[in-house]
Amino acid sequence: MCGIAGFTRLSGVWDREVAGRIIEAIHHRGPDQQGIYEGSEITLCAVRLKIIDLAGGDQPIVSDDGSTVIVFNGEIYNHREIRRELERLGHRFRSQCDTETVLRAFMEWDTACFERMRGMFGVALWSEARKRLVLARDRMGIKPLYYYRSGDDLYFGSELKAILEHSHVPRRLDERALDRFLSVNYVPGDRTLIEGIRKVPPGHLLEWSPGKCRIERWWELPREGARRYSLEAAKEELDGLLRESVREHLVSDVPLGVWASGGVDSSTILHYAAEQSGSRLKTFSISFRGRSFDESSYFREVAEVYGTDHHEFDLNPETELESAIEDFAYYSDEPSADAGALPVWFLSRMTRQHVTVALSGEGADELFGGYETYQADRLARPLRLTPRWLRRWVHGALERYVPVSDEKIGLEYKLKRGIEGSWLDPDEAHFFWNGTFSSEQLKAIRRGGGDNGLVELARRVATGNCGVVERYLRVDQNYYLPDDILYKTDRMSMAHSLEVRPPMLDHRIVEFAARLPVRLKIRDWRQKYVLKELMRGKLPERVLNRKKAGFDIPTHDWFRRPLRRLLMDTLTPEAVKASGIFHERAIEALIRDHMERRINAGYHLWGLLTLFLWMKRWKVELHRATVAEAALAGE
Repeated sequence: MCGIAGFTRLSGVWDREVAGRIIEAIHHRGPDQQGIYEGSEITLCAVRLKIIDLAGGDQPIVSDDGSTVIVFNGEIYNHREIRRELERLGHRFRSQCDTETVLRAFMEWDTACFERMRGMFGVALWSEARKRLVLARDRMGIKPLYYYRSGDDLYFGSELKAILEHSHVPRRLDERALDRFLSVNYVPGDRTLIEGIRKVPPGHLLEWSPGKCRIERWWELPREGARRYSLEAAKEELDGLLRESVREHLVSDVPLGVWASGGVDSSTILHYAAEQSGSRLKTFSISFRGRSFDESSYFREVAEVYGTDHHEFDLNPETELESAIEDFAYYSDEPSADAGALPVWFLSRMTRQHVTVALSGEGADELFGGYETYQADRLARPLRLTPRWLRRWVHGALERYVPVSDEKIGLEYKLKRGIEGSWLDPDEAHFFWNGTFSSEQLKAIRRGGGDNGLVELARRVATGNCGVVERYLRVDQNYYLPDDILYKTDRMSMAHSLEVRPPMLDHRIVEFAARLPVRLKIRDWRQKYVLKELMRGKLPERVLNRKKAGFDIPTHDWFRRPLRRLLMDTLTPEAVKASGIFHERAIEALIRDHMERRINAGYHLWGLLTLFLWMKRWKVELHRATVAEAALAGE
């Protein structure tokens, strides 16, 4: 696992020290080795966390004839298979690492090489003779890759901070991206919060040469539709796919463990890992002792069943919360308004004290229908047939007579959220179930904002006559999974130089899930049906039948207690006014209503807190003219 970055130099305006600053900025991603390549028109930077072939594989790697150079972030699990084919074609290898395999595969098959690879990656390949740069990102977007165009030049990196080391890159907020961030707690699609810096989308490649830059898709989520499957046939195929994927993900030359939440997804990965590992596995968990959503009894039971060397960290109000949250401003690049980033931070820190690689269960919910939002999408359809005045009356009654709860997502929160979502377009409502501010609410708090464009995003990836569940599974696989779940896991783990691998996201499993009929994903009110039926008799029944809890913190409660001071010191009236983004009175009212328990706005406040901490750390602002206009407009 590594971090990569680079920049072209057609303009002739560049700082010779910038490569060193980039290496330092992303050093946490690869503390074991660092390297720089300087060609005629490009500089490539790499930092390496040694996982495979510890003695070889230092980056950048240059081909024998000097024609091609690679910097690579990720793991290719079938690289030995590809290597054998390349050796039959006459290639001679100098190392045992997968990076050299990718280099030689590119030299042999050009960009068609990516289709042969199973794994996670962000890669840059430079052809010196052709003056051609190719950037590519893995199918599901497990590993990040950003770029910025300045005239004919291109800057790229595993993290935004690598691009921001170029002093002439403006640090202006992208207002469209900001509205999306405030709505759903992340920035879906190829935008970022910084104007002009974009993501290479999952399953895409970018090709640059002097005067030209284009992006093309090299893989996409299958659209073939559901096939006929019996439950037994589906279980048998999924069993084989999971066993093979976990076997490949276990390959490592350094210590390895498993993240165990006590839920079905991580417990499934642990089951297949324990089945194939030749040694006692280490497992790692986060507990919330004394909270109703604490999962410790579940993950301890699973750890005992598989006889693991188990480690856990208790996350509570006495933990050093403020310093960790402030560290997010640096390591997140973009603020993570998903409060689940906080436990992932502490889980990664603890895990790295024992191993260098961890397997996790990400992806199962998006593939097999594990979120309650899919049920909300179904329930909202008949709810929308109810007169609007009646829904508003019920919502008002809930606000007046049902006290707010300190639970992460209490019943009153779900009821209010469900009614509010029924007022929205179905596509925006799907984002809203897991998000915060609707378009209308944004208009009330934002200066000049409110159009989050979420409906347009949904329709871009979910066309055709598919059903409700299939539609929103596809939306989440395109946006929520790469831009929130995988994003936070990458940033929080790599901040501690830890590689996290999600075996569920092997593309063969992804494509299998796309072929499954909905009845094998959600049956009545049973979610992830085929996965749970496969694991029946393998995992404890208590784990299989438990209600999904999610990996999160009690934000509603903590903003009224341990995080209150950090919130009030950050979202001061002066800071809010100076930002030029929000109406001060609206933010004051939001905080006041939350503190006085009129509403639960913990998730809304988390997004605002992380946004302001990030803007302060990276000195990001609205365009000066926008701020001036907002000041002239007044309240």
